[in-house]
Amino acid sequence: MSTSTLVRSAAPARRGLAYLTVTGLAWGTTGAAAELVYRAGEFGPAAVSFWRHLGGLVLLLAFTALRPRRPRVRSPHPLGRRAALLTGTGIGMAVFQTAYFAAVEATGVAAATLLTLGSGPILTALGSRFLLGERLGRGGLLAVAGALTGLAVLVGGNAPGVVTAPGVALSLLSAAGYATVTLLGRYTGRKGDGEDPFTLTMWSFGIGAAVLLVPAWIEGLLPHGGGTGQSIALIAYLAAFTTALAYPFYFAGAALVRATTASVMMLIEPVTAAFLAVLVLGEPMTAPTAAGSLILLGSIAALAAAESRR
Repeated sequence: MSTSTLVRSAAPARRGLAYLTVTGLAWGTTGAAAELVYRAGEFGPAAVSFWRHLGGLVLLLAFTALRPRRPRVRSPHPLGRRAALLTGTGIGMAVFQTAYFAAVEATGVAAATLLTLGSGPILTALGSRFLLGERLGRGGLLAVAGALTGLAVLVGGNAPGVVTAPGVALSLLSAAGYATVTLLGRYTGRKGDGEDPFTLTMWSFGIGAAVLLVPAWIEGLLPHGGGTGQSIALIAYLAAFTTALAYPFYFAGAALVRATTASVMMLIEPVTAAFLAVLVLGEPMTAPTAAGSLILLGSIAALAAAESRR
């Protein structure tokens, strides 16, 4: 294979890595914003997740209406399969976000984010191997080993009470929802003829909002207390920056790289979240938390290098 052919074949993977980097940095602010919402008013995880879904959907619909019309491309999947894919992605998104917000409330931003996005690559790697037939390769195996090591340091190295059992359980549930979204996003775009990222994102948000409406209604759809204005501003930020902007980038990037790569690249999020938790929220940065973050960051670098050479 010629050098020019290798460069052309590597370009989509590098573009995918760039998209996922933007997404990871944006998502890294999500936990801190949610914690500030909890501090500002009586708002629960289901309600925060519902408004994030609905706000992101409205913004993307507005953007779609304003952007130039493109020829409508027929989905390559049969109607029934497409409905199952979109529904599965929407439910996975709702579980991912709501369980994550609940984990933040239970065990703090740094621990919840590190646990969720640290276990996500492991579940995604297993799913991609058995469901999509993707090989992990040396880079993937190294990244998964790094994720396991980082998680062991984070959970086993901290003192009792720093990482709570309910927080761990909710983080693992969130990771399962995240792995589902990653695998389905990869499945729809692995042959280059999948769903448009905006279409996939909008359907996911719409279905996720529908799934979350009743739990959010029971929990309380509107904030209470003196920080209502701050809560609304923070949820608007979550809907615009971490949702309407970040998710199309995520699905576009996930379609260009392997599912395990997409999942491990998102470890940028917990590292960002951990530092924001310390600098903005005043959470303690323990030695195990710092060590786990560095190990996770190392796994990102190893996998990104392997993916660029692929």
